[in-house]
Amino acid sequence: MSFESLGLAPALLRALAEQGYSAPTPIQTEAIPAVLAGRDVLAAAQTGTGKTAAFALPLLQRLGESARGPRKPRALVLTPTRELTAQVNDNLRSYAKYLNCSSTVIFGGVGMGNQVQALRRGVDVVIATPGRLIDHMQQRTIDLSGIELLVLDEADRMLDMGFLPALKRVIQALPKQRQTLLFSATFAPPIKALALDFLIDPVEISVAPPNTVNTTISHHVHPVDAAVKRDLLLHVLSQDSRRQTLVFSRTKHGADKLVKFLEAAGVRSAAIHGNKSQNARTRALADFKSARTTVLVATDIAARGIDIDQLPVVINFDLPMVAEDYVHRIGRTGRAGAEGLAISLVSHDESGLLRDIRRLLKQDIAITNVEGFEPSEPLRLDAGAPRPQQRPQQPRGQRGPRNAPAGGKPRPHGTHQGNGRGHTGNGSRRGNQAAGNRSHVD
Repeated sequence: MSFESLGLAPALLRALAEQGYSAPTPIQTEAIPAVLAGRDVLAAAQTGTGKTAAFALPLLQRLGESARGPRKPRALVLTPTRELTAQVNDNLRSYAKYLNCSSTVIFGGVGMGNQVQALRRGVDVVIATPGRLIDHMQQRTIDLSGIELLVLDEADRMLDMGFLPALKRVIQALPKQRQTLLFSATFAPPIKALALDFLIDPVEISVAPPNTVNTTISHHVHPVDAAVKRDLLLHVLSQDSRRQTLVFSRTKHGADKLVKFLEAAGVRSAAIHGNKSQNARTRALADFKSARTTVLVATDIAARGIDIDQLPVVINFDLPMVAEDYVHRIGRTGRAGAEGLAISLVSHDESGLLRDIRRLLKQDIAITNVEGFEPSEPLRLDAGAPRPQQRPQQPRGQRGPRNAPAGGKPRPHGTHQGNGRGHTGNGSRRGNQAAGNRSHVD
């Protein structure tokens, strides 16, 4: 299968060839013809499957096929986070290199002035987070009456972040005659309900079972007492100090503390989370991609849109509270057939979270002690064991530096942080489906 066989225009094929892409991924093979045919699409696609190209390529072609009116937006892509918004825009612009098609981003954390100016100049595609888009709608700085194609990217994450009222309000303002594409990591019931409201007779594509992980990723768990977990992280990182590593922290405060600890130990690192300014987040991601920093500490939400070629290692400093987020996290390594490594540092009071992850994956994960960091209590992984509520005991004997600060027990979080507001609105229409697995074009 080739991109030519999918019916893409020569200008798009030329741009893809210059970027070294020749073979479409499964999600692209299924979705591109459906979108070109004008069908609504519902796709279950994880990060790293090539889903951005699956909607961006046919979107660009469809805009080029129809007559151009006044330069008001003709396509709208909604995403949950600033980073994903910027990533989608970067990819879309690279694909549109030989097309007369413009795009712009709209997200919070920065002033609205430049966004308003871009909209006034005229633009074909808007990539936006729901909350900031609502701001522009309220101030009448954006005209959505010309939208022909709507994309809901990572719709499950937008629902998790409380964007449903904002989504309904945006969709109510769009023309009813439009094409709608919905991409989600899973076909969970809330996503099905969303599809019934917003899509019409959708094509449903699922080329990979839900919550599957790439077989090229190796999973490892290192049990450790919470009090010395940071020292174990430093020990693991020291095995290859030049290796680019993405580390997940459960909280924003925890991410900042971890970066301070690593920097004090001489590890070039940066944090990325919702409390950081947009400039700081952009700089941290750019430094990581260019290897000016070797460790990026991220929260789940801020990590959406992080797209690094050949990322060798993902480390879960804290296990996620929701097992499905483990799949999202480690999906950033082991892409396009490359080998990946997923390491989790698990304290005794995270035993229940690890059980949930193993049940979701339907497989065991290798559990190995690291010499000098053996836990004072073993993990409780038998299915009938209650989830521990007490903090683990302090380590017995030498477990790394004595002045290591004590680690706290995980704090459950409520809603994810994002760019949304508590707007209300009414629902709308339509239905369609699609999904994919591995990736060559992001």
